[in-house]
Amino acid sequence: MKVILQQDVKGQGKKGQMVEVSDGYGRNFLLPRKLAVEATAENVNTMKMQDKAKAARLAEEKAAAQALAERLEGVQVKIKARAGQGGKLFGSITSKEISEELKKQFDMDVGKSKIVLAEPIKSFGAFDVKCKLGSEVSGVIHVLAIEEK
Repeated sequence: MKVILQQDVKGQGKKGQMVEVSDGYGRNFLLPRKLAVEATAENVNTMKMQDKAKAARLAEEKAAAQALAERLEGVQVKIKARAGQGGKLFGSITSKEISEELKKQFDMDVGKSKIVLAEPIKSFGAFDVKCKLGSEVSGVIHVLAIEEK
């Protein structure tokens, strides 16, 4: 019996796959628990349409991430911070602050979880911060830490 899996099933396959299972296993276990549906012509077409829609959505997300990465290249985020002793920051600049300043200064929405800081910024100057925009696309945010007067 051929079935299309609605969820990941251990030992059988992943969600959306069409697999061949024994009649009893399909009829008595998979179908009653809504883990799979029979592979009728209608269900196969539905599965193919869902795959096309998913591929189109992923391509759209990747294009949006590429566009955002290109926009990030031309901007420099200025973040004002209080000075401590010896030219050091009083505290540090975090990914949350960088995200908020990007939104405020350039109207670019990059979530704080997408910004990758190796260690927090604790001194004044210019820094290049990497950000993962998804779909194997990454960009660089140019951050300038300046003293608040």
